[in-house]
Amino acid sequence: MTSVAIVTGASSGIGAATARRLAADGFYVLAAARRTDRLAGLVTEITSAGGQATAVTCDVTSDESVAGLAEAAARAPGPVTLLVNNAGGARGLDPVESGSIDDWQWMYDVNVLGTLRVTQALLPALEASGSGTIVVVSSTAGLTVYEGGGGYTAAKHAQTAIAGTLRLELCGRPLRVIEIDPGMVKTDEFGLVRFEGDADRAAAVYAGVPDPLVAEDVADCIAWCATRPEHVNVDRLVVRPRAQAAQHKVHRVNP
Repeated sequence: MTSVAIVTGASSGIGAATARRLAADGFYVLAAARRTDRLAGLVTEITSAGGQATAVTCDVTSDESVAGLAEAAARAPGPVTLLVNNAGGARGLDPVESGSIDDWQWMYDVNVLGTLRVTQALLPALEASGSGTIVVVSSTAGLTVYEGGGGYTAAKHAQTAIAGTLRLELCGRPLRVIEIDPGMVKTDEFGLVRFEGDADRAAAVYAGVPDPLVAEDVADCIAWCATRPEHVNVDRLVVRPRAQAAQHKVHRVNP
């Protein structure tokens, strides 16, 4: 029977790349996100390539919407064995003393409470499969802090705390918890969302960086971790481009 994978934030970036990769690896993918039109295009692309996928409109900040995702999972043509909590994002690059409460609230709601809602809703199905995997896509921002990143690093540190706590609480049950922490990943939308559509500011983050990660690199890491033998738990995978040795140490060519 085909295993079902659920990917949140699947309408673009890492989420869309992960949905494509998991479908190529033989999963039936429930691609979940707010933007139905983009999901429809993604599902068409996956099915045209011989994969299997269904679009599920879902806002991870809404209890009702997440309940709908759980209902869609119950109708899926196989056991739900994989959940990829990918929905998230950043807003702003302001110091703590002048940070926007609204931006901080949005980042906490999407990154932290979104992960909590979706995990709670899908946990029964994952456990019922007999071998469920929960992936939390956090960030290297969840491991260290940087100036201007207070709101985002706080949210990602909280996501990291959820993953670690959940692993402890689920010990002895047929479930594993994997945390993926990417560094610099150049995607179409992350920087634009962070800087409210300012393409120049978004591009400046990657200026001069030779070969930053792309969404497919992270999708490859997620797929590899999730397809290890069921007794193998990759607790945490930190992945950066070669040019980034640490959060503040980045090699740039003619920046």
